[in-house]
Amino acid sequence: MSEGSRASPLAFGQVVIGPPGSGKTTYCQAMSDFLGRLGRSVAVVNLDPANESLPGPCALDIAELVTLPDVMASLGLGPNGGLIYCMEYLEANADWLRDRLQALRGHYVLFDCPGQVELYTHHGALKNVFAQLAKWNFRLAAVHLVDSHYCTDPGKFISVLCTSLSTMLHVELPHVNVLSKMDLIEQYGKLAFNLDYYTEVLDLSYLVDHLASDPFFRNFRRLNEKLVEVIEDYSLVSFVPLNVQDKQSMKQVMQAVDKANGYSFGDQEHRSLEALMSAAVGADFLFSSTLAVQEKYVQSQDKAVEEEVMDL
Repeated sequence: MSEGSRASPLAFGQVVIGPPGSGKTTYCQAMSDFLGRLGRSVAVVNLDPANESLPGPCALDIAELVTLPDVMASLGLGPNGGLIYCMEYLEANADWLRDRLQALRGHYVLFDCPGQVELYTHHGALKNVFAQLAKWNFRLAAVHLVDSHYCTDPGKFISVLCTSLSTMLHVELPHVNVLSKMDLIEQYGKLAFNLDYYTEVLDLSYLVDHLASDPFFRNFRRLNEKLVEVIEDYSLVSFVPLNVQDKQSMKQVMQAVDKANGYSFGDQEHRSLEALMSAAVGADFLFSSTLAVQEKYVQSQDKAVEEEVMDL
């Protein structure tokens, strides 16, 4: 590392990670817009070589260095192998990334990352890139997005918890787990428990008991119990619910990330945040607060119980 990189001014940002379809690019654009309203100079950096249709402006694109279609065509690799090669190529050409990021000093940077889970659970290339960013005086938090529809399936939710824990331990960055697409959760089906059970990852023995009612999962009860023990022993995983169209939800995620990466905003941004939160609901925020989702579930469950009592 050169002396110049040691002397670089401090910069803050987020590395946005998660499986395909979890809403990473949408989140980057929404958070960029939200932070821009507060007066932050925000730059979005696309590190996904498979992302060919960016929905908004991008300050830096890995496509200038390498693209997944080119790698697949020239080396005869599939999508997964091609993505791993691209990340290894980025790691090997870290100087290219450092030089391009110099122009973004003074900005709050959102890194939109690929969606291949293996990159965050055991492969080392992207982890090493994040470590290089830390050496270049970037103070980053990992924002791990998980589609909220996994909450409707207890088996999948246990899998998500294991993946989130593995990612937290491997990436080695301050970490914020986010349940994305909360505005769509009602379309996915009924939750077995209240929403806070999933966000706070409360007593998971209830989840194992719920799984036991399924004939398929009944045979794997001991395995599920051991997986749950691992998750609870580490006691690291919890989630922040997110609806990108709800400003209260965006504020909650922003504050969690600011706490994780150590960002400290000044009085001007604080005043901007108060003004934004007190403003009347506009066209950009048509959905109700995420917290209303939980309340609606509770009310519907209470109503169902009342109807059962009346039938008796």
